[in-house]
Amino acid sequence: MSLREVSSLELHAIERLVNAAAAVVDDALAVARERTEHGKGIDNEQVHCERLAYTATEVQAARDLLAYAKAAQGHTSESPMYADMAAVFAGEMVQKLGAAVDAHFSNFGVSTERLNATLGNPEIKTILRAALDDARVRAVGRRVIEQRGANHCWMDNELASMTRDSVRQFAEAEVLPLAEHIHRHDELVPDDLIRKMAELGFFGMSVPEQYGGGGMGNLPMIITTEELSRCSLAAAGSLITRPEILTKALLKGGTERQKQRWLPPIARGEIMVAISVTEPDTGSDVASIKCRASEAVVDGQKGYVIDGAKAWCTFAGRANVLALLARTDPDPQKGARGLSLFIVPKDPFYGHSFEMRQPSGGVLVGKADRTPGYRGMHSFTLNFERYFVPAENLVGEEGQKNKGFYLQMAGFAAGRLQTGGRATGLAQAALERTAEYANDRKQFGQPIGQFQLTQYKLGRMATYTMAARQLTYAAALAMDRDESVSLEPAMAKLFSSDVAVWVTQEGQLLHGGWGYAEEFPISRYVVDATVLPIFEGVKPILELKVIARQLLG
Repeated sequence: MSLREVSSLELHAIERLVNAAAAVVDDALAVARERTEHGKGIDNEQVHCERLAYTATEVQAARDLLAYAKAAQGHTSESPMYADMAAVFAGEMVQKLGAAVDAHFSNFGVSTERLNATLGNPEIKTILRAALDDARVRAVGRRVIEQRGANHCWMDNELASMTRDSVRQFAEAEVLPLAEHIHRHDELVPDDLIRKMAELGFFGMSVPEQYGGGGMGNLPMIITTEELSRCSLAAAGSLITRPEILTKALLKGGTERQKQRWLPPIARGEIMVAISVTEPDTGSDVASIKCRASEAVVDGQKGYVIDGAKAWCTFAGRANVLALLARTDPDPQKGARGLSLFIVPKDPFYGHSFEMRQPSGGVLVGKADRTPGYRGMHSFTLNFERYFVPAENLVGEEGQKNKGFYLQMAGFAAGRLQTGGRATGLAQAALERTAEYANDRKQFGQPIGQFQLTQYKLGRMATYTMAARQLTYAAALAMDRDESVSLEPAMAKLFSSDVAVWVTQEGQLLHGGWGYAEEFPISRYVVDATVLPIFEGVKPILELKVIARQLLG
């Protein structure tokens, strides 16, 4: 097959490339299932299982980007660029997979015959070389530079398209002017911005209409998150994630009375939510939580008193309620089966520290931890001393006692999906600022965007950002079909977070020395992006305990 033939069969050829990689990964997963007893022995194969999880995620991203390129054909003049992006991404994914198989042949365990029929097939190699042609990547980069990086990608969903346009207009008018000031001065998101977001229904987009929400589903909600994050991750993009996590938990396990009580004010933006799971000595191993919730009667009211510490509780100061996971079964051997989820009311506080005292003597103390980026919401370490919570604030009440871990995991799936949107929005911001800089910055007598290497780098940045976007959008649609899915959101979070880190850093390098100056927003994007692979499931745990475990189970 010649390069000319590849060009005329673009999408068909790319599909062959993706299918070849998928066949190898499927065989490798089958081998790993046998070696790990369907995931039971995953800890004996951690390094390779992490490798498989990431490779499978990249294959899925290639599939979703290719599906998008196919769907866009005939609907937009940009469809050839989307086909080029699908080719470039698939080519890089296959190239990396081939190198990994060569280096870890015995770990993958794929037969020589299978490799010769797939990655080693001469026609597949010809497609691969065509896909990775430098000229193809530079062509994408030139188009990105011409458009100054703007995201006007075609969508076949009218509601999604309208959502993007309206939220983008709002974010550029209301969020962008505040972003740098909030970051540099480590200030809290202003209530006025929260009020404006609430008026537009941002906090209730996926809350069912019967509970006062928009009932719009996950895709418009993710697009909203993406566009807000494009203007500021911390000052807007993360605001709707916390209520979204609690909303999913309530919908999954809350009583009808609880849904009626909590979901309408959450949807109206009257109640700000913080998620309190992590502890100073307990991060990814959620089942080992020690913070206790003990049954008690206080002032004649049945409930629980909370004792213990929590860490990295973002927005805990300003929040009106904490969604708190605590141990209700004192036996630590019960692990995840001894945890319950509570809605813990508190007063809002606006500083970097607070103390909440109840008339009954309960105390909640919080202190914000300084961070290099992701400012605007503040992340707190909390200490509870016999802090009282009414019995009706146990999510699901007695029926869900000691089942809070599973409700929280359902909420975390929504949070991971949100992080896919947040990461994509941040990568998009970096792409736009870098494309603008490539147009405006002149060196050696011409704009730096005229140089081949600049075009090549921007072409790859745009391609990976689009792959992250389509993987995340596909995960949102999967959750619309089945709210219980967790693999797709985890993959979106994993891949998109890495893309955001890489794209922001690549954009900083293309800015040269000015990329290190606070006067240019790319420096803020870089420090904000570094948090993305950490929260909502730190990267190694997400790969092993969520993605690999499901792929091998």
